[in-house]
Formats: sequence, structure tokens, C-alpha cells
Amino acid sequence: MAYAIQWLRSLVYIIMVYVSIAVVGIVLFPWALVSRRGARVACMSVCRFVRWAAPWMIGLKTEIRGTPPDYECIVASKHQSFLDVFMVFSAVPAGKFIMKRILMYSPIVGQYGLRIGCIPVDRGKRSVAIKQMVDGVKKGTATPGQLIIYPQGTRIAPGVKAPYKVGTAVLYEQLNQPCVPVAANVGLFWPKRGIYRKQGTAVVEFLEPIPPGLPRDQFLSLLEERIETASNRLNEEAGFHAPH
Repeated sequence: MAYAIQWLRSLVYIIMVYVSIAVVGIVLFPWALVSRRGARVACMSVCRFVRWAAPWMIGLKTEIRGTPPDYECIVASKHQSFLDVFMVFSAVPAGKFIMKRILMYSPIVGQYGLRIGCIPVDRGKRSVAIKQMVDGVKKGTATPGQLIIYPQGTRIAPGVKAPYKVGTAVLYEQLNQPCVPVAANVGLFWPKRGIYRKQGTAVVEFLEPIPPGLPRDQFLSLLEERIETASNRLNEEAGFHAPH
């Protein structure tokens, strides 16, 4: 019975999240079209609603630890579900993502993404996309801020091992910006798929920045070590122990 009640609460919450995206997206769309600030206010409003509603609707608290960067940098985040997207974006002042080009054609999400400075990429053409983005930043055409990227490329469930892709290292090398690793345990409570959301405290933690200038292999190794070590610690803190 308790599971069924929590499942229903989760369903209502998810519906409310999508309703908030639609309502905020439509109401603030005219402002977003003429002002990047309008687009960012809309995106931040949705993120804050997601975090505000979660404790009383589904019993899920969200906690951000560490010091989110307020300077230009790469934010390399553990990615376990959509919840970490909302949490990381809400924690930084000028976040932007690398997004799939197909999302550009979405009437709301795509336009907001472009307005806040996200960089559309063709799936399977990551090397081309990285070059275009690096060129854009160097020419001053890209929107300044914190570039949020997922080093493993997709959502990875807690306890599952997946390689860290070279794209993050190429960006780090060519942009010559510090990289802020981010650990998370949110997948324990908000899974990659399904309706059910668990009660508890989902955490994302901003870790010590990696300064620019390290060799590519050394950077990737350090990035993986910091994110995985901290994420495992957060998982264990929540009562999860990865199988050996």
C-alpha cells in the first residue's frame, strides 16, 4: 500500500512538473524572445519549482553542497537523471548546455535552450560540435557562463561503471578554462526511467576546481577519480553500496 501511494504521489508530481514547464514556457516566451534574461528567468523558475515542490509532494529533499562557480568555466557533472539537470542549473548563475540539435525544433525547449546559450550538436558528430563550440567561444559569439557537460555522455545509474569520454578533455584543453567536477547521488531517488520517486535527500556536490593546463590524460584521470569517489561517498551516505 505504501508503495502504491508513493507511486501515485510521484505521478502527480511528474504531471505538475510538465505543467509548470508548459505554463512558464508559454507565459514568459515573449520576454524570452526579446531578452536572454527572460529566457533564463523562465528556466530558473521551473528549476526552483521542481525543487520546491519535491519535499511536500513526494518527500524528496534536494541539497547542493560545495561552492557553485560564478565565473566562466566548464562544469563536468555526474548525470544520473533529470533531477541533477534541474539542480546543477539552478545552482549556477549562467549555466548552458550542449544539447541535441533535434531539440532546436521543439517549440518551447529548443528556443529557450538557444536563448540561454546552449550549443546544438548533431548526434554522432561530437568532434565537429566541439570544434564549432570552441571556435564560437574564441570568437566571442558564444554566451559567457558555465558550460555544463556530462563526461560520460548520458545518464548512468548509481553503481554502474561507464567510461569518461574524451570530449570533456578536448574542451578543457582548448578553452583553457578551469573545470569544476560535480558529484551526485540523485539517481537513487529519481531514476533514469519510470514513475516512482523515492523519499530521501538527493545531493549534488560541487568539488574542488581543476585548474587549466593539465595534459589531457592526466585531466581525464583526475576528473573521473574526483567525481566517482565523491559520488560513491554520497551513495553510501544514502545507504547504497555498489556491488563489487
